[in-house]
Amino acid sequence: MKARLLKVSKNISHSFSARKDVSPDINNKWHYHHEIELVYFKSGSGTQFVGDRIKPFHSGDIVLIGSNLPHHFRFDDSYFDSKKELAAEVYVIHFNDDFWGKSFLELPENRPLKELISRSELGLHLSGLQRNPAISLIKEIVKAEGPSKIILLMQILLHIAETRSTEALASFGFKHSISSSGRDRIQDIYNYSIVNFRQKIQLDTVAAIAGINPTSFCKYFKSRTRKTYSGFINEIRIGYACKLLLENKMSVKEICYESGYSNFTSFHSHFKNITGKSPLNYRRDVVGD
Repeated sequence: MKARLLKVSKNISHSFSARKDVSPDINNKWHYHHEIELVYFKSGSGTQFVGDRIKPFHSGDIVLIGSNLPHHFRFDDSYFDSKKELAAEVYVIHFNDDFWGKSFLELPENRPLKELISRSELGLHLSGLQRNPAISLIKEIVKAEGPSKIILLMQILLHIAETRSTEALASFGFKHSISSSGRDRIQDIYNYSIVNFRQKIQLDTVAAIAGINPTSFCKYFKSRTRKTYSGFINEIRIGYACKLLLENKMSVKEICYESGYSNFTSFHSHFKNITGKSPLNYRRDVVGD
């Protein structure tokens, strides 16, 4: 699906950007940028949309987003509720793959870095205890100055390159076209869907938002995203259900209705098709309950 180009600002005294954000609505839109992005969620949870995949993100997660890969991190509604006083804290690094020179990655010693940047084209998630050394380095790089800032970035990327605890976020067949013209209908469909997925979405309503005849809407959506609109909504709902299952505060039936389903049989079927497990088995395997 189409995404909007985001121009990443950086300090003129630095060759790349490294910062800490405490607002959950920073770049809270479906977007892409030429820079590679490394994100560490020190505190925060929600749903991540990377390429053509949707899944929850949690405190402690580290993700590497390749150049021009469309993505969006939507924090849970609770982070926008002033009464709950939940604080988001996210470390974000943006860098171009040639900021250290056009031929740097061609050096034989830098083959691991070059291969990592190639793998990041689908997005990478770093999990397990392997995150800990990277977390320490990410915290340091925000405050560092001079050559040590570049050295720290190389250390972080080398650590990620050498660990086996990474998984691709987008599917291997995903391709993104960055060409755009006119009003971005897919952007409007996307934004409406992620806000309203817990309600029953009428085809006429979402087609009208996109400015498309309801008869043509489904064909249009599939031609632009390689999936049906109903499949897209189910992915959002099941991704949200997975988050609720991990929190382990609600029954499976409560989660069914909270995720936008009115029929438990339908919820169970879609959950198993998307995750490969039943909701109960998913909770037992992940939570140990």
